[in-house]
Amino acid sequence: MNPLDYEEFCWALGFDETYPLIKGFFEKRKPFNAGGSGDAIYREMLRRFRLYLLLGGMPQAIEAYLHSHNFEKVDQVKRDIIRLYQQDFNKLDASGLTSALFMSIPAQLSSNRDRFSLTEGAENKSISKNRASKIIQLMAESKVVDVAWRANDPNVGMSLSADLSAFKMYICDTGLFITLAFWDKSFTENLIYKKLLGGKLDVNLGYVYENAVAQMLVASGNRLFFYTFKAPGNHIYEIDFLISKGAKICPIEVKSGMQTRHKSMDEFCRKFSSRVGQRYMIWEGDLARDQELLAIPTFMTPFI
Repeated sequence: MNPLDYEEFCWALGFDETYPLIKGFFEKRKPFNAGGSGDAIYREMLRRFRLYLLLGGMPQAIEAYLHSHNFEKVDQVKRDIIRLYQQDFNKLDASGLTSALFMSIPAQLSSNRDRFSLTEGAENKSISKNRASKIIQLMAESKVVDVAWRANDPNVGMSLSADLSAFKMYICDTGLFITLAFWDKSFTENLIYKKLLGGKLDVNLGYVYENAVAQMLVASGNRLFFYTFKAPGNHIYEIDFLISKGAKICPIEVKSGMQTRHKSMDEFCRKFSSRVGQRYMIWEGDLARDQELLAIPTFMTPFI
């Protein structure tokens, strides 16, 4: 069963007004903190979205939360789901390589590599190109992960120039992703969940938001592509996601917290100026404009 998208999640928890409210602010390009009590509304929208990140959209996990409001019980449900995924991958690939790749997704995303290593965490680092292709295809078809491909030529019709040897993977459900990120503990303590809910956990959560954006873009009907290119020296510029709208492409950069620098975006738009439509920065801040860049809170991603 596919995870609930954010709109369905809001329905399940009784937040009936949340999704239409967010959509209205996005369509009007209006920040919540424009005046009055808007800042309080924004903080509540952010809290509800963080709850979605923590619980995820798996019906069993949401049901456990509605019955208990206990994050530990929710985490146990999610761990059972992950173990079932592991078992299924091992049945399909007895070598264990597919399962190992699945379990390595949070670590590989947090390492900020410009592409994934297929043999991360595996004993045998040698793998044929044909076998690698079959493993990636198997995982993509499972719908347990969402695969993003590097676009060699960022333009409308990016599938035609996709580099099938350079990819990233995201868990289909960010709630499962968070449990997998803390897999080294016997369970993810309520304290961790509460700190994450309040945005107070001292850990770089950029990769969590990146996974959430990937999940929401796919739920909106998009295929995932990214782009990397060399900067002066050894630095690599990266655009986290590229989607096409009409005859233009929309670059998307995901930031954790309140970061405002967007050097990669600036260089990309300079390099492909004739191809670029609306450019987006997704962050934890309120909706804002920076010249041609539209910065939006993460929970507005479905409306891009």
